[in-house]
Order: sequence, then C-alpha cells, then structure tokens
Amino acid sequence: MQRKYSYLLWISGLVYLLACTQKIDDFRGFLNNEEIKYPGAITKAFTRGGDNRLGIGWSPSSDPSITKYRIFWNNYRDSVEVAANTHSSGDTIYTIIDHLQEYTYSLFVYSLDAKGNRSVPIEIPNARVYGLNYRQSLMNRAFNAVEPYKLLNEDGSRLQLNFLTAVPENTVTYIRYTNTSNLMKELPLLPSQSSIVIEDFKYGTKVAFQSKYTPDDKALDSFLTTIVDTFPKIQFGIVKADKSLFQVVNLPNDVQPWDAGTSVARLWDGSTSPQGWPDIWHSNGDKPLPHHFTFDMGKAYDSLRTIEVIGRNCCHNPVDYEIWGIEDITNAATTLPGNDPGWKAEAISKGWVLLKEVVRSDDGVGPYTLTLSDQTPKMRYIRFRIKKVASNESAYSNLTEVTIGYKK
Repeated sequence: MQRKYSYLLWISGLVYLLACTQKIDDFRGFLNNEEIKYPGAITKAFTRGGDNRLGIGWSPSSDPSITKYRIFWNNYRDSVEVAANTHSSGDTIYTIIDHLQEYTYSLFVYSLDAKGNRSVPIEIPNARVYGLNYRQSLMNRAFNAVEPYKLLNEDGSRLQLNFLTAVPENTVTYIRYTNTSNLMKELPLLPSQSSIVIEDFKYGTKVAFQSKYTPDDKALDSFLTTIVDTFPKIQFGIVKADKSLFQVVNLPNDVQPWDAGTSVARLWDGSTSPQGWPDIWHSNGDKPLPHHFTFDMGKAYDSLRTIEVIGRNCCHNPVDYEIWGIEDITNAATTLPGNDPGWKAEAISKGWVLLKEVVRSDDGVGPYTLTLSDQTPKMRYIRFRIKKVASNESAYSNLTEVTIGYKK
C-alpha cells in the first residue's frame, strides 16, 4: 500500500512541474523574452492656476531613454503630450494646458520612452483652474465709508479718495475719472496705498473704480472684478460761512441794540449754546414789532443752504420771523418801518428776496436749523424781520448766534 502512495505522489509532482514550466515559457513569450522596464519618473512637480488654463511644470528624470511625457486628467479621459527636451534634473519642463473648465483637477504625469514604456504615475492633486465663478466672487476694494473723499481746493479739481486696507490678493485697483480737459483717465491704486489724490478732477463728474486680483503668488493670470463700482457723489458739503467777514449794516429803520455790548455783532461771536446777558443781541425797545436788522456776510454766496439760529437762554426769542437776502444793497434801502403793512411789498420792489418764513411752536431757545431752497440766488446781505417773540413782548427781541451754511 505504501508503494502505491509513493507512486501517486511521484506522478503528481511530475505533472505540477510540467505545468509550471509551461506557464513560465508562456509569460516569456508574452514579453517577447524581454524584461519589464520602467522609465524614470518626474520630480518636483508644480502647477500654476490661470483663467481657464493651467500651467504645469516639473524637474525631469535623468533617464536618457525618456522621449516624452503624457499628462492625464478627467479620470484619464483627457491628456496632453510634452516632449522631453532635457534630461537634466536641474532643468524644468513646463507647459500650459488651455481651454480647461473652472475646476480643481487631479493630474497624472507619466514618463515614456521610445518603445512606449511608461513610468509609474506621479499624481498632482488640487490643481485649481479659475474662471467666471471666481471672478464673480470678487468684490472691489472697499472705500472708507466714514470719509470716502476730500475736496482739497476751492474749485474741486484736487480730489483725495480714501480706501480701507486691501486684502492680500488685491494687486491693484484702477481709478477712472474725467479730467478737467474732459478726457477719461485711469490711475492705479496700489495695495500699500490707503488713499490717492487726483490733481485734475472735473468737479461734478463721477469717479469709478475696479479692482484686480491674483489668486496666489504662482497664478498665471490676474482677474478684474465683473462689476465696476462708483464712488458716492463727489460734491462739497455744507460749509459754514466765514464769520470773520461779517459786519453790521445800518439801513433806514433797522432796529438798534440796547447798548454797544449787545449789538448785532454778538450774533457771530462763536457761541454754540444759548447765552444770557450781555452775550446776546438785544434790541433797545425803540421800534415795535415787527422790526428788522441787517448784516453783511462779507462776500456773496451763490448756494446758501442752511441758517442755524440760537436763542437767548431765557426771554424775548423770535418765534415768528422772516429771513430776507439780497446780493447788493445799492438802492435797496426800504423807507417804511418794519411794522408797516406795505413793508413786504416795498422790500420785494427793492430787490430783497424772502429766503424763509419761520414759525416756531417752542420757546425759541434751542438751536434751530433752517433749510433754504437749492434755488436760492446769490446773496451777500441778510435781514431778519422779527414779527413775534416767545415772551409776547411788543418791542424787544433777543438772539445768541446765527450761523450760515452754503454748499461749496
């Protein structure tokens, strides 16, 4: 029985040996009796994202058999071939792939020799390509909302624009404006600048701006925002008229002060809150209400916009009055007293313009700002005609301060 088992084992071993010998021979036949060869793989691969394109580079292998490289993406559905023009590991092979969709790709790079042998693949992940979606996510650099601009001279041709700190990717912001020669101009605002001064701005025109961004320091392209923003309307604000130029004017029938210390000149001594005697205007009681006083602003303004009136801290504050103005008082003197029924018609006939009629429901003490029409003609001389005071006194009127604002 033992001899029978030994015989069977010997037969099985012989069959197994013949079978293995046949497989080895077949495998060698499949390879044409040649050994598998893998060309050297690339090293130090990098990418540079661009606008629907991608730059890709690497250090080549020193393997002299390599004739080309092939880059695959989109799960090997797309590829591009690059010639191996150097085998020095100190060099860089670089190519740009165009017409790509905006996406983050994984790339696979193979080295190939003349016989088509391929190296092991080198994967390059997270290769980002930019496009419209990226552009639409960009916002123009923000201007300083607290003080967007300053007008630096009288005619508004010198303009300073103020911005907030730029983000690192913002490489430049272009300022576009119309100059004093009616030409469109463009100035660059660099990230290091928080403001820029335009020397030849045409006052009354718009200022636009558009920012450019570079996604990172290796990116192929920079990207302008998809929108162009406009600065808030560039205009002078309300500026206080220079009180140092104000002077008292005495025209016929103007009411006189109680004494020299309470003259109309008290109305521009700089008080910012209701004052008491003697730091006020105080009439002398000789002219019954309505009565009027006049003063010169020192120069003509063609855009008066506001008049702030501050009353006395207690007494005869005007609560019903008129404010009149005129550019030139030559032949403008009225002959009728302020309480005459014909006074208003005479004032108009002399060229005076009624700027504001005021009726207050309070005691007339606190600061009270009047807004004038933006069609107010050029004015230099102002006249207050006081018709009623809070105390119902018939001949006295008091005031602390008058401040006039104009649109510059």
